[in-house]
Amino acid sequence: MWNGQTVSVVLGTYAERDSIREVIEGFFATGVVDEVLVVNNNAQEGTTEEVERTPARQVFESRQGYGWSYRRGIAEASGDILVLAEPDGTFLPRDILKLLVYSDDCDAVFGTRTTRELIWRGANMGFFLKWGNWAVAKLVEVLFNTSHLSDVGCTYRLFTRPAIATVQERFTVGGSHFGPELMLLTIASGARIVEVPVNYLPRVGVSSVTGDLRKAVVLGLQMIVFIVRFRLRTAGQARPPAGHRSAPAATTTATTTTTTAPHTGGEPS
Repeated sequence: MWNGQTVSVVLGTYAERDSIREVIEGFFATGVVDEVLVVNNNAQEGTTEEVERTPARQVFESRQGYGWSYRRGIAEASGDILVLAEPDGTFLPRDILKLLVYSDDCDAVFGTRTTRELIWRGANMGFFLKWGNWAVAKLVEVLFNTSHLSDVGCTYRLFTRPAIATVQERFTVGGSHFGPELMLLTIASGARIVEVPVNYLPRVGVSSVTGDLRKAVVLGLQMIVFIVRFRLRTAGQARPPAGHRSAPAATTTATTTTTTAPHTGGEPS
């Protein structure tokens, strides 16, 4: 629980049998997580048994794809605050505290994996992936005139319940570029957003997408096309202003005025 609000972590899984149990236990060990919801997206044999050894709740999504998995998780999670993450060991559960701190002031908090000092040796964040993510993020930042962004593909992100409820019915993507759609819908809704750097570790096992450079290139191009089309489609729509917080009201205090007779000469007393 965080400031009286329940916290749910959503993990979509397909090929993370060897890491998912430790990740779940790591999130519960932070002391702030009330629920870990695992979405079994036709996961490899043995994954269910690993999840059942933990306090996590498991649901099953038969429609294959990153987007379908996390859309199901968002729909099923019960928390006041939702945190999306990966069960492959690439994120540190303790970094959830970074996201939660900013949730006091923002509706959505996006993680970024592109901070050099937080990219661990062996992590799958080479030159192409790092600067490709950065370039696509800058495209979003310019097209939508939004807050600083440096990573559109980071799953580690937080949403308040009202923020996710605003965009949930508008999801259309079931594939790997669901992440950018969720980001764009959130920005277009006028939500207050911020990006924070998170640790990025070597993955346990091989990713079915970013582990293959050709697939990563195709995904990057899909993201760019999707972003441009989304911007053109929404160009004529009025965007709610991002929530600038008002300064706290000034406190009026009574003051006592003392009137002193003017000095009429002689030495000052």
